[in-house]
Amino acid sequence: MRRIIILFLLLAVVGALTAYAMARYARLSEPFKGYADAERFVDVPPKTGPQTIGRLLVENGVVSDALTWRAALWRSGEATRLKAGEYRFDRRMTVDEVIRKLARGEGYLRSLTFPEGLTIRQMARIYENAGFGPESAFTEAATDGALVSRIDPAARDLEGYLFPDTYALPRRATAVDLVRKMVARFETVFSPALGDAAVSLGMSPREVVILASMVEKETARADERPTVAAVYHNRLRVRMGLQCDPTVIYALERAGRYTGNLTHADLSFDSPYNTYRHAGLPPGPIASPGRASLEAAARPAPVDYLYFVSRNDGSHAFAATLDEHNRNVQKYQVDFFRDLRPGEQVTPGGASPPKSPAGK
Repeated sequence: MRRIIILFLLLAVVGALTAYAMARYARLSEPFKGYADAERFVDVPPKTGPQTIGRLLVENGVVSDALTWRAALWRSGEATRLKAGEYRFDRRMTVDEVIRKLARGEGYLRSLTFPEGLTIRQMARIYENAGFGPESAFTEAATDGALVSRIDPAARDLEGYLFPDTYALPRRATAVDLVRKMVARFETVFSPALGDAAVSLGMSPREVVILASMVEKETARADERPTVAAVYHNRLRVRMGLQCDPTVIYALERAGRYTGNLTHADLSFDSPYNTYRHAGLPPGPIASPGRASLEAAARPAPVDYLYFVSRNDGSHAFAATLDEHNRNVQKYQVDFFRDLRPGEQVTPGGASPPKSPAGK
């Protein structure tokens, strides 16, 4: 009788253990959400061990309990592949799904896009409007010219060196973090080959970036950029005024005097950035150029043009002589606007207002 009782007890224990194991195993496949909020963020610091990660997940209601975490982690074989980062959880998930999320490093990132041709001030406005922080923080971070000292020892700030692109950032990324990423991206794009091309033109990297920023603002057409760059190279070679409207606009913006409309009177505004009044390149970049403009400035088209004027459709007419240029001005500016029907709209060419006969 005693043996029978012991046998029944053993069977009961085995049954209980089996039932517990089955329940525990079933829990591995059950979606779980133990937090009341719509979402929960869990920050996994670098070099955090798998057991500590499990504790963080349990404390934040992402995983039901430590034993379930350990069992699932052992079964997955991913214990050494869990990555640091900030993770966002916003739904019921199985522990296996949680492990895969961490093993793939699917941390929570927010995207921020800067189009080509923006100034630091314009980028700072985008930064604030996207909810990343105040404009002042971005502007202050962008004053660190030392970040580009290898390329441009003379840089006082990062105007022209914050590469326009889309950046994925953690929630707690600072303006300094972002600016460093933007500079690093610029350094990747401005390759040693581009630096060598600048040297072959007798220009420093800074001068190429300045010229690229002008090209960026003058035309939105990628196919025109090498030709626009060639016009400025040719003018520099013959010591002819660059007369670039966007440099005047930049000067007016710095002084808080730009109204959105460039007038003939504005062309006389006294600023070292005004290339109508001062010979050669302006003292610094006037915007952040993209890859195509940097390439164009370092590798201009093999043409002899010295002038260009807007066709009012986003493109430009180029000319090698003043007579030819004046004919283009007559056709695309004087006659065009004279024949424009009242109320008819026109799309300006490039990124600047129509050029004056005495300009491009």
